[in-house]
Amino acid sequence: MLKIGVLGAGHLGKIHLDCIKQISESPQSPLKGGYDLVGFFDPAEETARQVEAETGTKCFDSADALIDAVDVVDIVTPTIRHFECASKALLKRKHVFIEKPIVATPDEANALKKLADEAGVKVQVGHVERFNPAFIAAEPFIGEPLFIEAHRLAQFNPRGTDVPVVLDLMVHDLDILLTIVKSPVSHISASGVSIVSPTPDIANVRIEFENGAVANLTASRLSMKNMRKTRIFQQEAYITVDFLDKKTEIFRISDTVDATNPLSATITLADGSEKQITFEMPEIHPINAIKTELESFYDAIVHNTTPAVSIDDGINVLKLAYRILDSVDESIAKVKK
Repeated sequence: MLKIGVLGAGHLGKIHLDCIKQISESPQSPLKGGYDLVGFFDPAEETARQVEAETGTKCFDSADALIDAVDVVDIVTPTIRHFECASKALLKRKHVFIEKPIVATPDEANALKKLADEAGVKVQVGHVERFNPAFIAAEPFIGEPLFIEAHRLAQFNPRGTDVPVVLDLMVHDLDILLTIVKSPVSHISASGVSIVSPTPDIANVRIEFENGAVANLTASRLSMKNMRKTRIFQQEAYITVDFLDKKTEIFRISDTVDATNPLSATITLADGSEKQITFEMPEIHPINAIKTELESFYDAIVHNTTPAVSIDDGINVLKLAYRILDSVDESIAKVKK
């Protein structure tokens, strides 16, 4: 059994507490008894006492006291405190699960990587969309994408406005992008606008890869409606993933025409040849993505395997995000001239 504690008891922290309790206590959980939820710490005393009363989970008096009492530290604090909390845990050789983005800056990321290597413990980053059932259903169909388009739009919420929208929302799609495109980035062109907060609230980026793949990503936290959709185009296939509504659609093109397939359409090209477009919707198995990622971290610790979203994955996403932010700053500077 691994003793685990949570740093941060805000909106997302309470969700983590609930998921860990489910993992530990639910008779249906494959890891029943795997985690022992020791407690949590939150510096906002009123919030902490309220969460303690609501969840029946012990509230510790300090982050250090909680870290000393556990084997695994789950960090769900504001991003600006990620490095401080993770550093304390790693210096005491505790396994660390840390919400996205991994830390606030690339320099902090490099320092954290050094501490993790020296500690010899497991670190997993909370890029939760990897565990979205719609993406899991799409993965077997993804080969070598040539064009990816993603829209991640959210209605305004003051949570997360301490960082640019690229670090708050777009990082989800950057992680998915780096997961499915196995090639270095060759060029970035981005723009963004600050509307209600000091940093960009809307951003768009075109990312080109050395293998010829291109991605166009848009993120906004000032939308009239929520949207989390990604379209993936590859040779003879088109895949849509709706991360919000948990739906996946696959369109494939083939030279073989089967007129008996009700979920297909035949098109005639200019040269007279025919191709068939087939459509399918893979079965989506409903899962709690946060609960699943915490279960996967447990497996990585007890089986001594690489976490599903490694510290290197988190660092690569953060560094790409900062390249995008630099490009946004350049575009804003040109407009102001």
